[in-house]
Amino acid sequence: MAEIPERPIDAEAILRAFARHSVDFVVIGGFAVQTHGHLRTTKDLDIIPTPSTENLTRLGRALGEIEAQLRGVDAHLLGIDVTDARDLAAGANFTLTTRHGWLDVFAHDETPGAPPYEDLRARALEVEVAGVAVAVASLDDLIRLKRAAGREIDLRDIAALTAEL
Repeated sequence: MAEIPERPIDAEAILRAFARHSVDFVVIGGFAVQTHGHLRTTKDLDIIPTPSTENLTRLGRALGEIEAQLRGVDAHLLGIDVTDARDLAAGANFTLTTRHGWLDVFAHDETPGAPPYEDLRARALEVEVAGVAVAVASLDDLIRLKRAAGREIDLRDIAALTAEL
């Protein structure tokens, strides 16, 4: 199976697919940073889904709709079906290509700095994107996630997000 080439992210299309399948998740990463007021570019949409079997089944259906595949050289050789809830539950973090751009799906218990999912979800902001209600990590949770990731871009995001606090 050939990898879908990189294309500009159409997060709205991905979010609409998630809404059609009633997927519950929290947005983290660059789009969350933008929601909190620091405008910067990002090449992907990062989410942490509710880890229930029912939600992972809905997520698998949505991933099938947007033609999600594991991203990376020879990723197809791993035998992982990202449309199967069992594979989603058994895996940790998935970097995916879709027909709408790159998507990263993180398991909350495999994501450094992530609080228990129930807390992450309860503190999330509810925003509307293209007519779709979207949960976005709270500023405190986003900073905690970025601090734990510790990459240069994460440290720059923290500096920008906390500059006016």
